Amino acid sequence: MDFDFYSVPPAYDLMAEKLHQLQKQFPFLRLFHIGKSVLGRKIYAVGIGNLRHVNLFAGAFHAQEWLTCSLLIRFLEDLCRSIEENEKKQPMSLHETLLEKGFLIIPMVNPDGVEIALHGPQSAGRYAGFVECLLKNSSVTWQANARGIDLNHNFDAGFCLSRQAELAAGITGPAPRQYGGQTPHSEPETRALVQLCISFDVRAAFAFHSQGEEIFYEYGCHTPAISRHIASLLAAYSGYQLVHQEGLASHAGFKDWFIERFHRPGFTFEIGKGVNPLPITDLNQVYQRLHGTLSIASLL
Repeated sequence: MDFDFYSVPPAYDLMAEKLHQLQKQFPFLRLFHIGKSVLGRKIYAVGIGNLRHVNLFAGAFHAQEWLTCSLLIRFLEDLCRSIEENEKKQPMSLHETLLEKGFLIIPMVNPDGVEIALHGPQSAGRYAGFVECLLKNSSVTWQANARGIDLNHNFDAGFCLSRQAELAAGITGPAPRQYGGQTPHSEPETRALVQLCISFDVRAAFAFHSQGEEIFYEYGCHTPAISRHIASLLAAYSGYQLVHQEGLASHAGFKDWFIERFHRPGFTFEIGKGVNPLPITDLNQVYQRLHGTLSIASLL
């Protein structure tokens, strides 16, 4: 890669190239894909350490929130450099710690959506006309996958309540954002993430969105008691606010499903402040503020 990956928006092909480059540079990385998008793009995952018990970071659920992908890959690269340096200097290395506590990143859950956000409807293949029509009839930007399903409304956690809220807001079918589909887990991207969490015994899950500088940590009656303590620690390090969910974002999200399904800690970070898509020039500031927080979260 002949340019700085972190200076441009993370188009899908650039992201894939960067991940393969990191795998070659750091042989302890394990790069694989957990499934494919509606349009057949691989949903990449990168793991370190014991992948039987992992903490999971996942980003770019929403198309315009591609800065979360850049943030996670930058953290991954810095983590790999720290592992190399610690192995040279310390008798007990960071890598040895991760052999016990694995770490997994899915930088781009919604690759089709990101491509649509960056390059327009023509990047949606056989759905190009469909996407163009939905955008022409809407005043909002694209957040969904190629079929007009908002992936963070497509999980099986209060799905019926989410559908009722969508209908009350006039969202009745495929749309650029906030339509969760007719049934939970209808989308291949959602199913891939669900199967990953089941197969890899995820201990704690962290979903990254933008914007607001907020942390969400609870859902329903199965939120672990420790979640509040963890969220307070992460908020103290980051300066982000702890927030209670309300409105259209109250159900059917990934974090909601993870807590409901496993009764384990799940968190949503809303990174940065501004209007989506946050510009790539915001990455340095966002990363510097969150680097310590991400380090803590990866090793909890």
